[in-house]
Amino acid sequence: MKRLSLRSRLFLLLIVPLILIAGIASYARFQEAERLSETLYDNTLLAVALTISRDVAISEGDILTEQLLEELTTALGDPVYYRITGPGGGFVTGYSDPPDAPAGSDIQSGKPFFFDSTYLGREVRSVILREFLNQPRLQGWMTVEVWQTVSQRAALSRDLLYQSIALLGTIILSAAVILWFGIKLGLKPLLDLQNAISLRTPDDLRPIRRWIPIELRPLVQTTNSLFERLAKAFEIRSAFISDAAHQLRNPIASIVTQAEAAVSSPDEITLRKRVDSIARSARATGRLTNQLLSLERVRGRSLRALFEQADIVALISARIRSFAEVQLLNDIAVGFAVEGAPKPVLCDPVMIEEMMANLLDNALRYGLREGGELAVMLSFSEEEVAIVVEDDGPGIKEELRERVFDRFFRADLDFGDGCGLGLAIVADIAEAHGGSARCVLSPKGARFEIRLPLEPH
Repeated sequence: MKRLSLRSRLFLLLIVPLILIAGIASYARFQEAERLSETLYDNTLLAVALTISRDVAISEGDILTEQLLEELTTALGDPVYYRITGPGGGFVTGYSDPPDAPAGSDIQSGKPFFFDSTYLGREVRSVILREFLNQPRLQGWMTVEVWQTVSQRAALSRDLLYQSIALLGTIILSAAVILWFGIKLGLKPLLDLQNAISLRTPDDLRPIRRWIPIELRPLVQTTNSLFERLAKAFEIRSAFISDAAHQLRNPIASIVTQAEAAVSSPDEITLRKRVDSIARSARATGRLTNQLLSLERVRGRSLRALFEQADIVALISARIRSFAEVQLLNDIAVGFAVEGAPKPVLCDPVMIEEMMANLLDNALRYGLREGGELAVMLSFSEEEVAIVVEDDGPGIKEELRERVFDRFFRADLDFGDGCGLGLAIVADIAEAHGGSARCVLSPKGARFEIRLPLEPH
C-alpha cells in the first residue's frame, strides 16, 4: 500500500471494510434463510401430518389415495412419505420402513417432534405426531410419521442466499463507483493546489492565498512557512553576494593598482615598499573575506540541529586564556570572572567560540592599547547567562551604540583596519540562540553585554 496513490489508498480503506461487512451480512442472511426455510417447511410438514391423520381417521385406516399424494407432492415439490401405527404399535397404513428417530428422543403426546435423517440414501426431514383417536375401528393413541426429502428446502435456502449476494453485490458495486468518483471529487482541491504550485516560477515564493478545505490548511500553512524561510534564505544569499561584491571591489582594485605600480618601481627600495603595501591590502582583503564567510555561515547555519548542552564557562575560559597569553606580551591585562552558580547552556559551541573571537578581536582593534585592561565576566541567573566584555579604551558614543551591530559600520573610519562585520556576527549569533547583544554605558570604555537563555525557545 506504500506505493499506491492517495485516491487508491482511500478507496481501499473504504471499500475493503464494506466488502467485509457485506460478507458477514451475507453469511448472517444465509443463516436466517436456513432458519426461515426450516420453519416454513416444518410448519408445512406438520400440516401434511395433520392432513394425513385426519384423512386416515375419516377413512378408518385406509391408505391415502394416489390423487392426494400427488397433490401433496406437487404442492410441496418433494415426495412425501408417511406411516401410521395404531395403539400398541400395530401397523395401520403407509410405508413400513420410516427413518429412525434419534436415540433418546422424547416424543410427547400432542406435540410434534422434528428431526433430520436419511431415507433410501437421501436426506429427509421427519416429523412424528401422536394423537388420540376415538373411532369404531381406530381407538386409542395413534402415531403419525411423515417425512419428506429436502431438495426444495435446500433450493429455497440457495435462492435466498443468491438473492442476498446479488443485492449486496449490487450495493457494493454501486458504492465502489460512488466512492471512486466521490474521492476524485473530494481530492480536487488538493489537485488544484498541486497545479497552482506547479505553475509557479522558481522565484515565486509568495504565500498561498487560495481557498482550501480545513483538512489541508495545516499543509498549506507548513508550505507557506517553508516559502517564507526560503525567501528569507534567498534574500540573505542575495544580500551576501551584493555585500561581498561591494566590499571586495575596492580592496581588489587597490591591490591591482598597487601591483601595477610595483611593476613600474624605479628601484628596489620603492619596489619593496609597494609590495609591502600589496601584502597589507591582501591581508585586509583576506580578513574581509573571512568575516563575510563567517557572517554567511552564521545566517545560513541550521543552529537548532547542532545545539547541545555545553559548559560555557570552560568554552569561554579556554578562548580567554589563549587570548591573554598573546596580549601579555603587549602588557595588556585580561581578567575573567564568573558570578552565580554555573549552569550548562543549550547552544552551538562552534558559534559561541566564533562570537567570543569577534568580541575579543573588536576589543583588540578598537579599544585596547599597550598597558590597557580587558575584563570578561559570566553572570548566571535562573534563566539566562550574561557575557560581559569591557575594555578601558575610548569607548563608543551613545548615538552610535545601536549602529555598531550593523554590517560594515565602523564608529571611526580612521581608526583600526577592521571591516565592520565582527559585531554584526556577534549580534546574529546571539539572536540565533534566542538572546540579544547590546552596547551599554561604561565609565571605563566600551562595554558589550550578550545575554543568552539557558534553554532557547
